[in-house]
Amino acid sequence: MAKPTILTVDDDPMVSQAITRDLRERYGSTHRIVRASSGAEALDVLRELALRDRPVAMVVTDQRMPEMTGTEMLAQAREFVPDAKFLLLTAYADTDVAIKAINDIGLDYYLLKPWDPPGERLYPVTDDLLGDWQAAHPQAETDVRIVGHRWSDRSHDLKTFLARNHVPYGWLDVDRDREAIRLVELAGAEPDDLPLVILPDGLMRAPTTRALADALGLRTQAEQPLYDLCIVGGGPAGLAAAVYAASEGLSTVVVERHAPGGQAGQSAAIENYLGFPKGLSGSDLTQRAVAQVGRFGAEMVLARDVASLEARGPVRAVVFDDGGSIEARSVIVATGVSYRLLQGPGLDDLTGRGVYYGATASEASQCEGDDVYVVGAANSAGQATLNLARFARRVVMVVRGSSLDASMSSYLVERILATPNIEVRLQCEVVGGRGEGHLEAITIVDRESSAEEEATTNWLFVFIGASPRTEWVGPDVARDDKGFVLTGSALGGRSEPPRWPLTRQPYPLETSLPGVFAAGDVRRDSMKRVASAVGEGAMAVSFVHGYLATM
Repeated sequence: MAKPTILTVDDDPMVSQAITRDLRERYGSTHRIVRASSGAEALDVLRELALRDRPVAMVVTDQRMPEMTGTEMLAQAREFVPDAKFLLLTAYADTDVAIKAINDIGLDYYLLKPWDPPGERLYPVTDDLLGDWQAAHPQAETDVRIVGHRWSDRSHDLKTFLARNHVPYGWLDVDRDREAIRLVELAGAEPDDLPLVILPDGLMRAPTTRALADALGLRTQAEQPLYDLCIVGGGPAGLAAAVYAASEGLSTVVVERHAPGGQAGQSAAIENYLGFPKGLSGSDLTQRAVAQVGRFGAEMVLARDVASLEARGPVRAVVFDDGGSIEARSVIVATGVSYRLLQGPGLDDLTGRGVYYGATASEASQCEGDDVYVVGAANSAGQATLNLARFARRVVMVVRGSSLDASMSSYLVERILATPNIEVRLQCEVVGGRGEGHLEAITIVDRESSAEEEATTNWLFVFIGASPRTEWVGPDVARDDKGFVLTGSALGGRSEPPRWPLTRQPYPLETSLPGVFAAGDVRRDSMKRVASAVGEGAMAVSFVHGYLATM
């Protein structure tokens, strides 16, 4: 693969020389640094690179240039480099223009001039932008390949597991790729052996996610016999708790059944998170958080299903479905919520084969040129719809309510209504699906007229409701009738059926089992926002300290 290009654009020769020099000093060994002295010249360069199929990682441009401003040039540049990162160099007086460009042209970042010293002001920004671009454009050659059927639920599970754990892989479809057929024949594979996973040191036949995690060297076993804190759930609340606990000296382990990030980790864009004016993807946020967790020494145990929670004297035990367990002096329950299952004939049988709950970036790219249907009207559905619309011919949102405004942030509503290939069907429901081996059509009913229609599609993504997975916590942890965990004052005091066994009052995020806390979406009355989950995860650690001090 050719070195990706970084293009600098500035009409001032001294400024152009300075920014090119600084970028070449940092990235010259891995990137090709190209200069342009005007917007028109920059567009010619980008056009030529696009014709030659040369990757462009980043465009760095001044705003104030004659004939064509930096933002005007970048707006046209999207035609040639749709995935490049855009960095605008601007004066303080132009910050309003830069902020507007974030929404209008997808500007990734703006930097006030001068950027000296580059080690403090320029490189932290460009390192992040280039790192994000590289993560989205891995080399074509990968160490892991999956060979399977496009509509196989097992193939889907393995691809999702690898993608969410940031393991690059190649996908070969036995229905489309000759190489896939050749590999199946070489392996002497039977239908029940698919999907095959080809690793540098061996071949796996229809592996479980845990077996694949072990083969890849991902940690699936805890290293210590006893921890200060065990966190169940690796979403924003759990990762935040791990960062704060480990950084404050607590021996900490995080148990995650799938991959770090939770529902937030699958989000194409989180645009209202403090400190990221352009927003960031759930995958990016998760990668940053996992790096912090590792930096402070917390352990991450993946691909393990928690079956129960036990009180063993002063110790709490998180018990796995295979009988193994992790013991800790305290526990934070941060398992979040899952999307509720869509009810209707045929839908259960087609889950993972055209009917999906949530959507990863890789699934969005596979929908290119197709008609896609999305059920739901919360922010997660809105972000997924906008991401799918980048690839699909048409995206249809199926919404039970009479408007999007009641459940979705206004900035998302505005963008959805302004996107030409998105259609919103209000007061409608998906009530069934059919297909031989994979989804081929869905049934939609109009809630006002009760009229039914069948829509042809291979793709249905569901984002409805919030269902906490808390049956594993057992009867000692009080929950409401929907399964959300009760904490603090919600336990109701000692006058009610004995939800709290001690004379002291429970800590605000403590459950009815002393030493067990809950944070994030799994807790009743939580805000169901990434920022609040992060805040609760951090806050729970302060209460853990208080609890451990009394042991």
